[in-house]
Amino acid sequence: MDKFTVIIVEDVKLELKGTEEIFRSDIPEAEVIGTASCENELWNLMRQQQPDLLLLDLGLGGSTTVGVDICRQVRTNYPNVHVLIFTGEVLNEKLWVDVLEAGADGIVLKTGELLTKNEVNLVMEGRRLVFNQPILEKIVARFKSSVLNDFRKSDAIIDYEIDEYDERFLRHLALGYTKDMIASLKGMPFGVKSLEKRQNDLISRLFPAGERSGVNATRLVVRALQLRIINIDRLEADEE
Repeated sequence: MDKFTVIIVEDVKLELKGTEEIFRSDIPEAEVIGTASCENELWNLMRQQQPDLLLLDLGLGGSTTVGVDICRQVRTNYPNVHVLIFTGEVLNEKLWVDVLEAGADGIVLKTGELLTKNEVNLVMEGRRLVFNQPILEKIVARFKSSVLNDFRKSDAIIDYEIDEYDERFLRHLALGYTKDMIASLKGMPFGVKSLEKRQNDLISRLFPAGERSGVNATRLVVRALQLRIINIDRLEADEE
């Protein structure tokens, strides 16, 4: 690997010292040309010298969103700079999505093996979506869960004879729509009375004979979620 320059953005002095030591001992081809503990310090450094790699912590000064904003601005104003996220935000998966959409080349969580030469080299070689083992394990677990849920949904749709209108009706009930609101949706060719009949029909299909009495819309939605007919992670309204 050819020599390259790095700016590290980290606001915790002890963690900054540890990160600098990783570069010094494990990645000697990297030259750390500056460190910043906040956004203003970073832009001052960037105006002086543009690095090949920006190693960016997401949580700066108690804020998690500032790192995403920095990544987005770097991608816009310095398109040749590689951005690798090095973060302790190990549970905030939405934040990972936000920073990837902002243009980050990869994410390394501050857990497990921490930052290694392999992730840095992959980013410097132009690889996108570079992750360390802890985040890969989380991604694979989410992928497996998503695939299994899709299969369960397919089986439920077949087993309980669910059509697209059943799914749409149940999904909008889960979102808090009334039957009047659902009847007004584009592509929903049913009036309120027809939807009431459909609800009763769904109750008879989704509940055993001895459990159908007193089932309301809320219990019906809960049952549909349990059977994976609708997915709580994918509850979106249709165009009205």
